[in-house]
Amino acid sequence: MFAIERQQLILEKLKEDGAVSVSKLSLEFSVAEETIRRDLEKLEKQEKLLRTHGGAVPIDDNKHEPSLEKRRKINVEGKEKVAALAADLVSPGDTIFLDASTTTFYIARELKKMKNITVVTNSLDTIRELSQNPDIRLIGTGGMVGENASFVGSIAEDSVREKYVADKIFFSSRGVTTELGVLDSNEQECAMKKCMMASSCKKIYVCEKTKIGRIGFAKLASFEELDYFVTENMPDEEMKRRLEEANVTLLITQQ
Repeated sequence: MFAIERQQLILEKLKEDGAVSVSKLSLEFSVAEETIRRDLEKLEKQEKLLRTHGGAVPIDDNKHEPSLEKRRKINVEGKEKVAALAADLVSPGDTIFLDASTTTFYIARELKKMKNITVVTNSLDTIRELSQNPDIRLIGTGGMVGENASFVGSIAEDSVREKYVADKIFFSSRGVTTELGVLDSNEQECAMKKCMMASSCKKIYVCEKTKIGRIGFAKLASFEELDYFVTENMPDEEMKRRLEEANVTLLITQQ
C-alpha cells in the first residue's frame, strides 16, 4: 500500500471513530509505529488532523465535541483500565461525585460491585447503571437535561452547591495540556464539574490517553486543583514535572 493510500484511510477512520491510535494503526496496516507517526505528522502539516499523545483526532474535533454516542466508542479499552484503577480509590462509606463523561461511566460500572457508598451524579447513563445495585445510595442532581444526556443548568448547579459534600469527585474533560491544564468544550458541563469540585475533598482527574494534548475553549482546572491524575501511560517529562510541582499523585495503568 502506498503512503498516500494509507493516509487517506487514516483520515476515513478519524471521521468514523473520532480518534485513532498509533499502535492500532500499526497493527491494522502491518507497518512500524514510526511509519504511522510520520503519516500523522505529514497529515498534521496539511492541517487535516491534530496529533495527540499516542494518536490523533480530526482537526475540527479540537473545536467541537463529538456526539456522546461517538465518544463512547473511543478508546474503550483504555477507559476501562483507567476506570478500574480509579475505582480502587473508593472506600466503603464514601460519598462521591461522578460527572457525565464517558470515562466516569466506566467507573460507575466498576462501582456496581461495591456496597455502602453514596453516588451523586448528573449523568442519566450513570443513574441507569447504578440503579441496578440496591446497596448503593444513588442521588441524581436534577435539572435541565442537556445534549450530553445529563442534568445541567442552574437547578443542577444549585443542587450540588447547596445540598452535597463529597469525599471525592471523579471527572474527565475534553483534554489536558501542560501549558493550559484541564480543558473542556461544553460550558454547562464545565460549570457542573466546577460545582462538584468545589464541594469535594479530593479531586480525581481520570484521563485516558486520547485526552492528553487535546484542547477545549473552557478552562476547567489547573494542576494545582487536582489531587490525583489517573491515566494510561506515563506523561511526557514536561507534564510529569508540572504534576510533581503541583503535588498531584500520578497513577498509571501501564508502567
